[in-house]
Amino acid sequence: MNQSAKRYSPLQVALIGGVIATTATLSVFGQAWSRSVRAALQDSPKAIVDQVWQTVNREYVDGTFNKKNWQEIRQSLLSKNYSNRDEAYVAIREALKQLGDPYTRFMDPKQYEALTNQTSGEVSGIGIRMEQNEKNKRLTVVEAIENSPALRAGVKAGDQILAIDGKPTTSMKSEDASRLIRGKAGTMVTLRLGRQGQTDFDLKLTRAMIEVPTVRYNVKQEGGRKVGYIRLREFSAHAADQMRRAIRDLNSKQVDAYVLDLRGNPGGLLQASIEIARMWYDDGGIVKTVDRRGGTEETKANRTSLTKRPLAVLIDGNSASASEILTGALKDNKRAVVVGSQSFGKALVQSVHELADGSGLAVTIAHYYTPKGTDINHKGIVPDIKIDLTELQQRQLATNPDQVATLSDPQYARAISVLSSNNFAQPLENQPSQQSQKPIGNRAADLGF
Repeated sequence: MNQSAKRYSPLQVALIGGVIATTATLSVFGQAWSRSVRAALQDSPKAIVDQVWQTVNREYVDGTFNKKNWQEIRQSLLSKNYSNRDEAYVAIREALKQLGDPYTRFMDPKQYEALTNQTSGEVSGIGIRMEQNEKNKRLTVVEAIENSPALRAGVKAGDQILAIDGKPTTSMKSEDASRLIRGKAGTMVTLRLGRQGQTDFDLKLTRAMIEVPTVRYNVKQEGGRKVGYIRLREFSAHAADQMRRAIRDLNSKQVDAYVLDLRGNPGGLLQASIEIARMWYDDGGIVKTVDRRGGTEETKANRTSLTKRPLAVLIDGNSASASEILTGALKDNKRAVVVGSQSFGKALVQSVHELADGSGLAVTIAHYYTPKGTDINHKGIVPDIKIDLTELQQRQLATNPDQVATLSDPQYARAISVLSSNNFAQPLENQPSQQSQKPIGNRAADLGF
């Protein structure tokens, strides 16, 4: 994955959100290294230490390095002797703490692999979602994912997973079971399944690369209107393609309006948020990024929208980063009404680099602003219609997930009410001009769930 150390624009390399993944990497060693230094350090844990220092020195958004003497920190790092990589990792993390930026962080090889697997939108396994049944405490299949080995082999929702490769799953947590089920594509795993009305049986499955669904959607009949409900869980590498398919399918079903649910979405790939914004409107800005040199890059819509139907967006305090970019773009362009609670407030962009030993480094490289120039960092986006769920309401929805996105869900119910109002009862091209429309709800500031 090692590429030349050319400059990439923030929009090419950047990833944002509680979830970050790689879109580009830099050279294994920074350009500032002399050949003699490189030769002396390449077989030492110091190689990783200085690679991290060089990358931060070159890319970090704050040229003052949080008013720390970054050169002095390098001298301190390289003056130490590290007997193993773990000692070097500790030193790296301590140095990065001095930047005061929780998003610039070091990942050991396992953490880096987990991150890249997550944001790739793919996983090697058999393609099931499972949970522990509350009544009998047994691992139970919730869903066999489309085009997966599990679905092709006939695994059904409700099947109980009694053993994995002969290991009983009694009292096993779903995370531990997932680790046993996942593995290299092409390898085998045997599940012992229990199915109502049948004798327990073994099923051999061949693992494969599975595209993880991050978009779920359906048509909801709300009164006399058909609403296309779309929930986006994270901005993975496949999120834009899945969103595109969802909108097109809902268009074919002739929905009257849309609800886009970004609650709990921690973010992900910057490019995915840009592509998805372009699906909703033809003209206008999406996001502006500013690097430490003051260089700016603005991204705009490009006349590739898929629908002009009325849209409501749901956010909450866990809607962060890429979710806030998309929400801010839709709000500033008056393309959607935003309903829910104040969002997280993360307006920083990271790039991710693979290091020489398979570890990784996420570095904040830019600050982003909404199309109107609003800085939401530590503030978030204030919805057009602010509705905070009570603790009781949150517990009810958490324990009864079937009530999410129904009229028992106060934020969704309010979105439906707004979409049914006169301003949103017809396609946008037939509505009054944006200048003549009145603000909807409380537009006090900017934040989400």
